[in-house]
Amino acid sequence: MKKILLSTIALATLATAGKTTVKSHVPVLKFSGTHYLGFVSSTNDNDDTLNKFETRRNYLQVKAYMKENPKDYMRITLDTHDHNGESGVRLKYAYLYIDNVLPNTGIEFGQAHRPWIDYEEHNAWNYRSISKVLVEAHNGAHLTNSADRGVNVKTKTPYFSSEIGLFNGEGYHTEQKENSLSGEWRITSHILGTGKEKSKPSKTYANISFFGQQNKEYKAGEDLNWMGVHAVYNQPKYLISAQYIDVQDGTDLQKGNGYSINGEYRVTPKWNLIGRYDNFELDLNSKEKKRALAGVSYKYNHNVEFIANYLKEGGSALNKEQTADSVMFTAQVEW
Repeated sequence: MKKILLSTIALATLATAGKTTVKSHVPVLKFSGTHYLGFVSSTNDNDDTLNKFETRRNYLQVKAYMKENPKDYMRITLDTHDHNGESGVRLKYAYLYIDNVLPNTGIEFGQAHRPWIDYEEHNAWNYRSISKVLVEAHNGAHLTNSADRGVNVKTKTPYFSSEIGLFNGEGYHTEQKENSLSGEWRITSHILGTGKEKSKPSKTYANISFFGQQNKEYKAGEDLNWMGVHAVYNQPKYLISAQYIDVQDGTDLQKGNGYSINGEYRVTPKWNLIGRYDNFELDLNSKEKKRALAGVSYKYNHNVEFIANYLKEGGSALNKEQTADSVMFTAQVEW
């Protein structure tokens, strides 16, 4: 995958004699990148302290827009991640998007978005750089991730949007071990008629969503069936969001129910206060996982945001090595 990353950069851009030439078989290429760079100091219940710098995520993305319809495109996103002190490279997204196959409806085909996580990260939880959402976080419910090989049908209207997909089910960084497929969905009511607009902190919107996954023989012969409800209200001064999930079928480390609440208060145009609390209770002996986060962010410029936060992870379902009190500093960069 490292060769793919280098080849993508080399083929896309040739710098010679003080000018840049870009060549492609499509009329428009759009390049972008996202980076989560940080430092964390963590102490677990054994009083062991770990201090480390991290390059938590680096995404390099290219979209190739088609000549016949400028809203159709092919996307590829490469993803680096920290693993035992080394950085690995893997394919995050590789899909063809065809717009308006039905009224207000497009299709992603390939290694595509799964219906829920991307929605939550762009509408309700703006700080993926410091924490994954409840359904993905390892010390949260840990049920799913954000991409998988399959098809995702996406509909947008002012008062209604949805994503309904069929996927392999194991996720983009897990080997497929079973032959069954996973049906996944998100259905959202946009109460203030903002369903076709891009969500921004400066806008006012209110959404209620129903989402979930039905996956036969997901792991160790067990089905994985879960669903949830989510609500978010945003206005320029603040955001508040809450959700509840229920896992009816799964392994002993998945079955249960839980909730997450998060908020953001914008003190000034550059300074934000953020907070979040997760609680997931397993059916197995009523064990639970808890996560609490509080922090402050500073918008340095259009591309860079700095975040300082405290994160506490614990609960009876976690051993002493997994529980931690952490102080984090993060640079979230987008270009």
